Amino acid sequence: MVAMKKERLSGWGNYPMTIGYVARPSNARQTSELFTEGTVIARGLGRSYGDQAIHTNKNVCICTRMHHFLSWDEQTGILECEAGVSLDEIITTFAPRGWMPMICPGTKFVTIGGAIANDIHGKAHHTDGSFINSVISFSILLANGDIVTASREENRELFLANFGGLGLLGIILTATIQLRKIETTYFKQKSVKVHNLEEMLEALEQYKSYNYSVAWVDPLATGKRLGRGVLTVGDAASLESLPENLKKNPLKIHAASKISLPFFLPNFALNNLTVRLLNQVIGYVQNSPKEFVHYEKFFFPLDMINNWNRGYGKRGFIQYQFVIPEENGKANLRQIMEMIAGSKCTPFLNVFKKMGKGQGFLSFPFRGYTLAIDFPVTRDLAAFTRRLDEVVLQAGGRIYLGKDAMLDKVTFQKMYPQYEEWLSIKAQYDPTNVFSSDLSKRLGLEA
Repeated sequence: MVAMKKERLSGWGNYPMTIGYVARPSNARQTSELFTEGTVIARGLGRSYGDQAIHTNKNVCICTRMHHFLSWDEQTGILECEAGVSLDEIITTFAPRGWMPMICPGTKFVTIGGAIANDIHGKAHHTDGSFINSVISFSILLANGDIVTASREENRELFLANFGGLGLLGIILTATIQLRKIETTYFKQKSVKVHNLEEMLEALEQYKSYNYSVAWVDPLATGKRLGRGVLTVGDAASLESLPENLKKNPLKIHAASKISLPFFLPNFALNNLTVRLLNQVIGYVQNSPKEFVHYEKFFFPLDMINNWNRGYGKRGFIQYQFVIPEENGKANLRQIMEMIAGSKCTPFLNVFKKMGKGQGFLSFPFRGYTLAIDFPVTRDLAAFTRRLDEVVLQAGGRIYLGKDAMLDKVTFQKMYPQYEEWLSIKAQYDPTNVFSSDLSKRLGLEA
């Protein structure tokens, strides 16, 4: 029997914090033992922000010991691996061979199982879509103990429902994914300073030919400066385009970060004054990039600081990410940004971008505008996010479940009308809710 240990657990936002019974199995047999009695939820590297991969006083299966490469085709770039493999491990191993993951979110410390469960996306969603587009098939351990393969051709509904399914249909064991061929590990980028929301939306349209785009927006700007920020766009750099000094090592990989935040900062460290100062620094850095930048800084700038989430203090934080349609987008964004800037909730570290066509049952993205913004947890935050939820809903938008910690069941169901189809698949494969989490109980994602 795999060993169980009682541990304090949370998502990356350190909110909510709870107690779970944790196991770290090394194979499918040990994994199946976890739900012979009771319920279980899979967990990877803990980079979901809220309560997606925690289950109060229940079993939690941490899958990171199942992280082996199983097969590799150098000609096609097709990799088969265990679901506990991280993007960090894939990049470290295959970037020197000229291959990178097709979809990279804001951190490389996410497992393949977690990438599927949250259907992760990145700076190129408007051109590349979400993680589902890079997955050929996966094997999954079901509630009845069977291990089945799911793909677009085999067990198609099960395949689709797992992307954004938050680990509630089974425990993914292995996956076959497509990597992207690269000539260098660098990107050629351009930064565009914008003075308000109108200029930001115009810039997004003007530079839409770039594969990658993301913007920093000053969350405290108001009036004529509302929406001011810096749009950064870029494309993968070819070997020929690199300056001579970078051509010496065109497939350079990242080094392990030696910088770490060793303790939680005091809660008073983030306030409107310090956030204004920090945002001035961020704005300067974003507006002064080098023309050629390594993937580490291009995709994963926060990975340079280990445990950066401790900067929000022991109270924790949430990352509130929504997407709204392009129709009436400017007016709706203005209303939401004004609410955020005028709140008492100290918004910080935000990302704004445009998304492309969505897919799936509970997958988050669809064509429109998305803003992700961090809020330290305070006594005013829950009431404020409820008001934001209503405005997002009225705009035809929805919240990213992979980061959510506060959405209520009724609002969720309105935002994700496909939930009923997903629940019918849940009832087929897990009728007794063997796979369960604090989020599934909060949002009613149970058969």
